[in-house]
Amino acid sequence: MSHFTNILRYAKPYKNYAAGHIISNVFFALFSTLSFVALKPMLDVIFDNEKTIPTEKPIYTGLDKLADFAGDYLNYEMYQFTEGDKGKALMFTIGLIVAMFLLKNIFGYLANYFLVFLRNGVIRDIRNRVYRKTIELPLSYLSDQRKGDILARVTGDVQDLQYSFLSVLELIVREPLTIIFTIIAMVYISPQLTLFVFIFIPLMGFVISKIGKSLKRKSDRVQKEQGMFLSTLEETLTGLRIIKGFSSEGKFNAKFQESTNRFYNFSNKLLNRQNLASPASEFLGICMISVILWYGGNLVLNNDTNLALDGGSFLIYMGLAYNILTPAKAISRGLYNIKKGGAAAERIQEIIDTPNPLKDKPDAIVKDGFTSEIKFNNISFKYKDDYVLKNFSLTIQKGKTVALVGQSGSGKSTIANLITRFYDVNKGSISIDDIDIRDLTTNSLRSQLGIVTQDAILFNDSIKNNLKLGNEKASDEEVIEALKVANAWEFVKDLEGVLEYNIGDGGGKLSGGQKQRLSIARAVLKSPPIMVLDEATSALDTESERLVQIALENMMKNRTSIVIAHRLSTIQNADVIVVLNKGEIVEQGKHNELMSKKGVYKKLVDMQSFE
Repeated sequence: MSHFTNILRYAKPYKNYAAGHIISNVFFALFSTLSFVALKPMLDVIFDNEKTIPTEKPIYTGLDKLADFAGDYLNYEMYQFTEGDKGKALMFTIGLIVAMFLLKNIFGYLANYFLVFLRNGVIRDIRNRVYRKTIELPLSYLSDQRKGDILARVTGDVQDLQYSFLSVLELIVREPLTIIFTIIAMVYISPQLTLFVFIFIPLMGFVISKIGKSLKRKSDRVQKEQGMFLSTLEETLTGLRIIKGFSSEGKFNAKFQESTNRFYNFSNKLLNRQNLASPASEFLGICMISVILWYGGNLVLNNDTNLALDGGSFLIYMGLAYNILTPAKAISRGLYNIKKGGAAAERIQEIIDTPNPLKDKPDAIVKDGFTSEIKFNNISFKYKDDYVLKNFSLTIQKGKTVALVGQSGSGKSTIANLITRFYDVNKGSISIDDIDIRDLTTNSLRSQLGIVTQDAILFNDSIKNNLKLGNEKASDEEVIEALKVANAWEFVKDLEGVLEYNIGDGGGKLSGGQKQRLSIARAVLKSPPIMVLDEATSALDTESERLVQIALENMMKNRTSIVIAHRLSTIQNADVIVVLNKGEIVEQGKHNELMSKKGVYKKLVDMQSFE
């Protein structure tokens, strides 16, 4: 129930809708019971009941006599209206019954009307909360998760809550009150007969709890398997070119079908167990009705005893008894849904409760500009077990270009991840203008940085909207100027729609060089004082590399730049070249100085000259 309580917290902003829902359900339950009780005058007419009709208006004498007062008052009003005519009395009773059912259904509709806003609002807020937390969490968390599993939690698990936990909101007031009002009426008609109802209710609860015990575990297996096949689908769509190129369609198809077959089997077991709720509760309900028929029938036949029932009262009692079955079945289904929804709520809460180690400190500093230098103060870092950077120290003065080179796995890209605070260092510190970046707000830190990665990450939107990602207020003229600096305007101006041209999923309508130049233009438009270029030209052909390199040189003018380079020909003019090997600095200096040392850097240059 703790998960249920956590989910209900999201209903707080919708308390007005919740109040309307509760009030409507109270009246629904009341009129649901009264619609059966209103049959009593009609049945008295049909069975020619000789009950004395009050000729004087009944007087209310206390709560303990409320039921007698209500019955006498109804008989009095009917007698006054019909003047003793049984035909008119019948029409009066029918009209009363129609009015009760009309009011019952009006309030039933109103209850559902308010519930729609309550339930959909809660679902929207939970989905938004999970998405917001997902993008707040560090890359280290997301790299350990399957994308498909996160998709399943944001979509399938949240949807499960809508039809499990939140459907129970409808039952919290309506069904218990319907049962309570009905039982009150039944006790008034025959306390002895009502005793049999209380014998069967615990029995029904015991059977239902036994059936529902394993629902949470089965539901968890279903949801995890859904995450598995969504992950396979996401990987397939992302890598379809490679899958086709290696003729691996059969392998991925088999992997997907294995997962969907497991999902099929788990779902069958879950749903069959869930479907057992309704027939089990209905059978127990019919058993209860059968006992009532036997015992109540004897009371009707035994006219001589004080416990005897008249025929009309017995029929109303049977209607009331059957009226309990519907809410009882609904409550049993609700208990199943809580069990089933528990797994979904747990998976959602797992994301929401995941601590964010990169969260801003309460007194974090907002930094507005960059004035002097960036310092890496004896930092060490590891992703898991082994350190990929060891005792790394470096000072970068404002306006200087520093290039980081080395073989794959030497720790170059890790520097980019640390300066942008995608990860925190394990030892040492990184400071900007002598302020530890961990003491800055993440937003103000990243506002000082422009990032261009090896893979140009673009979104399925227009060119203008892709570029304005870091500067929402930029005008079209500023966007065009950024495109010119990035050497991209030459192809953008010829596209249909120009700035409004949709580049497709991941920029699929553009070449690699065009995508990279748009990525550079995006960084230019943001206009940060510090640029981080992570192997921005390594995936390009020679012609595209030349155009992109010109764009990079334009962008780096009058800016502090950290360039992570694979192709060493692109960084020969850097102010400082830092050579890394297994996470440690082995050489640093200008290009000519390092070449004259004939060390690691020269070997790297010589190796590339033969490529």
